[in-house]
Order: sequence, then C-alpha cells, then structure tokens
Amino acid sequence: MSARARVHYAWVVAAVAFVALVGAAAFRAAPGPLMVPLHEELGWSLTTMSAAVSVNLVLYGLTAPFAAALMERFGLRRVTTVALVLIASGAGLSVFAQAAWQLTLTWGVLIGLGTGSMALVFAATVANAWFVKRRGLVLGILTAGGAAGQLVFLPLVAYLSEHTGWQVASLLVAAAALAVLPMVLVFLRDRPSDLGLPPYGATEIVPRPAPSGNAVAVALGALATAVRTRAFWALAAAFAICGATTNGLVGIHFIPSAHDHGMATTTAAGLLAVVGIFDIAGTVASGWLTDRVDPRLLLLAYYGLRGVGLLVLPWLLSATVQPSMVLFIVVYGLDWVATVPPTVTLCRRIFGADGTVVFGWVFASHQLGAAGAALAAGAVRESLGSYTYAWLGGAALCAIAAVLSIGLGRRPEPAQVRPPDHDLDAEAALDLTP
Repeated sequence: MSARARVHYAWVVAAVAFVALVGAAAFRAAPGPLMVPLHEELGWSLTTMSAAVSVNLVLYGLTAPFAAALMERFGLRRVTTVALVLIASGAGLSVFAQAAWQLTLTWGVLIGLGTGSMALVFAATVANAWFVKRRGLVLGILTAGGAAGQLVFLPLVAYLSEHTGWQVASLLVAAAALAVLPMVLVFLRDRPSDLGLPPYGATEIVPRPAPSGNAVAVALGALATAVRTRAFWALAAAFAICGATTNGLVGIHFIPSAHDHGMATTTAAGLLAVVGIFDIAGTVASGWLTDRVDPRLLLLAYYGLRGVGLLVLPWLLSATVQPSMVLFIVVYGLDWVATVPPTVTLCRRIFGADGTVVFGWVFASHQLGAAGAALAAGAVRESLGSYTYAWLGGAALCAIAAVLSIGLGRRPEPAQVRPPDHDLDAEAALDLTP
C-alpha cells in the first residue's frame, strides 16, 4: 500500500481547516494596529473604535452556536464558504468608511458574522466529525490556526498601516479570506461517510444523520438543556474571562498601551506576533495534554499563569523591549488559547451529542467577555489616562476563572447528561478522569 493510501482523508480535511482558519484570522490582527492611524486620520476616539470591535466580538460569539447547528444541517463546506465571503466583504468595504456607523457595519456586523461562523466551533466540528482518536491533538492544531493567522498578518497589517495607509491593510484582510476559498471548495468535505470512510480511529462508517430541523431550534434546544446544569455556567463564566483577558484586553489594547509608554507600533505588533508563535506551540501541546491529563487541572494552571502575567504587566511596559517583557510574551503566548482543547473536551464529555453546539454557547460567552473587556479597557484608558487598572482587573478575573475551573465536579450532574457520542470517549462522558 502506498504512503498516500495510508493517509486518512481526515488529515486532509484538518489541513484545509487549518489554512481556512489562518485566512479567517487575518482580521483578528487588524484592530490593534489600525486604531492609531484611524484616530489620526479620521479623528475617531478609542471608545468609538472599541465599540465597533465590541460589536464584532459579540457577533463573533453569538453566531458560533448557530453556526455549529448550521454546519450539522448544511455541512462544513457551505457554511465556511459563506463565512469567508462575509469576511472579505466586510474588510473590503471598510476602506470606504467615513463615519463611525460604517465602521460598525463593516468591522462589526459583516466581519463579526463571518468570523463567528469560522470560530472555534468550526475546529470542534471538524475534530468531532472526522476524528475519534487524536481529537485533543487535532483541536490544538486547529485552534493554533488562529494564532498562525495572527503571526502571519499582524506584522504585515502594522507595516502597511504605518507606511501605506490603513485602507491597504484592510484590503489585505479581504484578500486573505478570498485566497483560501478555492481550497475550501475543492478539498473540504462535510463528513467521512461522504467518501465512504469511517472517522479516523474508528472501524465503522458513521452514516450522515438525518436533518435535525431548524438550526435555530437545535441551538436553542441545546442551550435549554445546558443552562440547567451548574457545569455549563462555570464553563461559560470561565471562558468569558478567557475572552476578556486575551482578545478583549491584550489582543485589542496591548499595542495602544505600549504606544502610551513610547514603544513603536511596529515593535508592539512584533511582540504580539511572537505571542502567535508561542500560541501555536502552547495550543498544540495543550491538545496533546488534554488527551492525557484531567482538563480541569489544565484550566487551573492556564488561568493561574495568565493572571500572574497580567498582574505584573503594568510594570513591564516601556519604550524598549526588556527581557522581562520577552518572558511575559512567551508565557502569555503559550497560554493564549491553550484553554480551548480542555474546554471543548469538558463540553463533549458532559453534554455528549450536544457537546459541539453547547461549546458554541460557551464560546459565545468567551466573546461577550472579550467585547466587554475591549470596551471597558478603552473607557478606562480615556477616563484615567492609563491602562493599569484594566490589566489589574484582568488579573483578578483570572483568579476567579481558575477557581471555577477546578470547582467543576468530577462527574457531571446525572439527570442532565445528554447521550454521549458513540466513540471511544463515550465512557469518559460519565467521568472526567482522563
């Protein structure tokens, strides 16, 4: 048998999904570097631009559970195609923005809906549909796609916004989304059964499930079941704090905060790009660990380390890059979205067949937290003239997330457990011990 024949098509799908996530992540690199030139050219305040980003983050989160249900109903390829077109449209049209509401429409609504459909539920859907073995590892790799997008595009966006104008940087985001579209159309497949294959690590073909009805009803039905459990609220609150302390605080406001301390925008953007490098390593390692270690313990460690980093950040910022700042960047990068594989695993184990859609709702809380933090940090900066209290507040929130994570019971509440997935993790749905 040839080497090609031995490669399960699940790995092809995973590779395409990774590239698609890289392209969709281009906008995640854009707001921070673009805030300063937009303020200087159009006179918009940080609060105004933070509001547009907050709309994006809210829609990014709230779209996720419905996108998960739509992927189950219409397939990965169709939903992903529409999402990439929305991202490209929003980024391309933003170059014509002359008023704040136009920025909200393009950055906020169009890109928010598009990126929300390409959010982490996309990674979870691919992993759950195509893999039985190596799910945690695949989740880590796909989650790292967003970090890779930041790594690739953040320095480019910062350079273009500073030397050619913010409009060119926005067009780069549009081009990135369109560039990965042909690969999605040609190679992405919805389920292994479409090719007559079992999922990777399984021996039997899993037939395509019958259409489950209206995607809204499916998403809301999963939510109605989940909200009756304490585990859901603990996961949602902790993941909201995860979003607040990554996308909301550091992702949006690190560059403006560093600029306040005299650091060049391109230098600060380069530091965030380094976060992306270590994020890839940290997230893949987290996926590997999630297959082997109690995910609650992993979350305790991740939130604890993140809180310490934010606690000391106000004293690390300066006009030049010091060794202490490099250490912060390395640790924060390793921790950035390492929370995703254990959180997805907990959702699947506790909520079984509804786990992916439930994770969509948990992810919605992530983005609501990010949106709130993005807006609050901008308001703190404008009212107090410094980001210090925003960083300290983020550290306090991380302590709360750590307590919530380790407080999850070893077993889910039996009356609320949904039927587990019919895979090698089915028995694990009844016990969170790895």
